[in-house]
Amino acid sequence: MQFEVNIKMNEKLFLRDPQGSVLGKSIVKEALLLINDLGFEEFTFKKLAQHIKTTEASIYRYFENKHKLLVYLIAWYWSYMEYKIVFGIQNIKSPEEKLKLIVNLLVNPEKIKISNQSLDEKNLNKLVVDEGSKSYLTKHIAEENKDKLFKPYKDLCGLFSSIISEYAPSFKFPQSLATTILETSHSHKFYSTNLPALSNIKSGDNKKLIDYLEILLFSALK
Repeated sequence: MQFEVNIKMNEKLFLRDPQGSVLGKSIVKEALLLINDLGFEEFTFKKLAQHIKTTEASIYRYFENKHKLLVYLIAWYWSYMEYKIVFGIQNIKSPEEKLKLIVNLLVNPEKIKISNQSLDEKNLNKLVVDEGSKSYLTKHIAEENKDKLFKPYKDLCGLFSSIISEYAPSFKFPQSLATTILETSHSHKFYSTNLPALSNIKSGDNKKLIDYLEILLFSALK
């Protein structure tokens, strides 16, 4: 399945909308690849500028700092996943099947394709798995939350929890369970590759990860 989306980003994430110019799109696209290659700690605007053959000053016209750029990429991914889920479940009547599709998409986001999309979904998923927690585990979390920088993540969790409630109306912790499944889908990808002693999932074994998440989800609901 393929479809196109137009994601409107929170204007407090950038100084100039990167989607409005060729350079801006290049900054976002190549930053994604470079952060995945170097790691967020080693990534700098100077290295990005050298990589795309521009100046640091040009990048600073778009983003205040590399943290805001990271939050931009992570927020884009959450909005993108919400679009995918809404599209995927629109013709599904069974709440159970909706939940299974969501779990599948969290592990395999490429199951539903977006045409003409400049940000590669596998690289976005890798960024969220490896660097996602760094977008909100900061001293500025309260201020950034007030600016609604994490609204896309909350919206996705809200959508997920609403379907949990559709499946099990009496379940008392739909938001908590939705967040747990979302975070676990990423943490065990990370563990399986980097800290394998912490997981029974082997690196790259998405089917086993999906099985594990479904057990967590439906055992809690039953």
